[in-house]
Amino acid sequence: MNHLQPNQRQALEDAARQACAHAYAPYSRFPVGAAVLTEGGRIVTGCNVENASLGLSCCAERTALFSAVSQGLRRIAALAIYTPTATPTLPCGACRQVLREFAADCLVISLCDGEQPLEKFLEFLLPEPFCAQKPQEPGA
Repeated sequence: MNHLQPNQRQALEDAARQACAHAYAPYSRFPVGAAVLTEGGRIVTGCNVENASLGLSCCAERTALFSAVSQGLRRIAALAIYTPTATPTLPCGACRQVLREFAADCLVISLCDGEQPLEKFLEFLLPEPFCAQKPQEPGA
């Protein structure tokens, strides 16, 4: 699903913006909201959650993705990210690699308070991902 319907896109973008309001970012002061659209049409959100031990923090993109996976939703079609900045922010390298596990051909939409969103396919953002042979899931 590489093409989003206008209503899907609007709902995904709105969800990412709303998720940003829940960000816990007292250390970076850089709140981020994210929303993933599953291939089945569901939207799942996440925000960044920081910790005093910064390595234990989690980005909004991974929070949204992990939440979707925890609900049994493992095929992601699109991701929207919102930051209250003048220019769009793309996912970090760790998020790109984690997204690759569930969304190899995912559309990534980066939104901000500026006028122009930035759209890229994950394949462009992570052209040579680390890939290990996946173990077979139970019951597959």
